[in-house]
Amino acid sequence: MKARLLLILLAFTLPIFTLSAKIKVAKGIDYGADKGKVSNQLNVYYTVSQEKKKDVLIFIHGGSWSSGKKETYWWLGRNFARKGLVTVVINYGLAPEQQYGQMAADCANAVKWVSDHIADYGGNPERIFLMGHSAGGHLAELINADPQYLQTAGFTGKISGVILNDAFGLDMNEYLSKAEHDDNYHNFLRTFTSSPEVWTKGSPLNYLGNIRNPHLIFYGENTYPAIQIQSKRMYEQLMNQQVPCELQLIRHKKHVGMISQMIFGSNALYKTILDFIAGH
Repeated sequence: MKARLLLILLAFTLPIFTLSAKIKVAKGIDYGADKGKVSNQLNVYYTVSQEKKKDVLIFIHGGSWSSGKKETYWWLGRNFARKGLVTVVINYGLAPEQQYGQMAADCANAVKWVSDHIADYGGNPERIFLMGHSAGGHLAELINADPQYLQTAGFTGKISGVILNDAFGLDMNEYLSKAEHDDNYHNFLRTFTSSPEVWTKGSPLNYLGNIRNPHLIFYGENTYPAIQIQSKRMYEQLMNQQVPCELQLIRHKKHVGMISQMIFGSNALYKTILDFIAGH
C-alpha cells in the first residue's frame, strides 16, 4: 500500500522535465463499442513531424488487476513520445466487476483500435510493441501468447515484440497454489476465481509454445520471489525455443520501484527498451 501511494505521489510531480518537448496528447479516446466507458479508453502521446511512421508502444498498467488508471502514467507516455515512439496508455476493466478474461479482451480490443487508427498520430501499425508492468505484464503476455484474444478482437496484424517490466502472474496456478492466504491472495481470487483450472487457463507460461516474437524481460533484485522465478523460467523456455529474448536483473529495485524509476526520462531502462525496439 505504501509503495502504491508513492507511485501515485510521484505521478503528480510537476512535469518540469516535459516543458521543452512539443508532445501532443489525445486523451479519453474510446477503443470499445461502449462510447464514454472510461475503462475502455486510452490516451495517445505523440509528436508531429514529417518523418517516416514511428514505432508504437502500448503500455498496460499494473495494480493487482483491481486498481490503476492510464492518467497515472502520463510521464511514461511523454517520455517515450519525446524519445521517438508513438505511445498509447490504456485503461481496462478491473476486479471485482471484471475477471481476467474480460480484462484481456479489453486489452486486445485496444490493440485492434491502435492497429486501425494509430497512423493518424504518426504511428506505424505494422510496428506495434506491448509493454506491461505487474498485472499489466500478465495481460500483455496473455494476449500475446494465447491467440484467442487478438483473434476475437479482429486483429490480423502482428505484435512486433513484448516488454515485461516485473510482470506478475505469469503462472497464476503456481502462485495461488503456493501463496500464503493473505489479503493479496483473496484479492486475486476476485480476478481468477477459486478454480485451479481457471488459474491454469489464465497463466501465460502455459502458452509459450505459441510465442515467436522477441521479448525483453526486466525484474527487480528485491521484487517478489514469484516474479523472479517465473521471469527467469520464461526466459529459459523462450531461449530453448530459439525465440529472441533478453533478461535483465535490475539491482536494488522492489516491485513498484521497477516502474516508478521511469518517471525520470534519463532512466537507463529507456535506452534498453529503445534499443530493443530498434533492433526488432
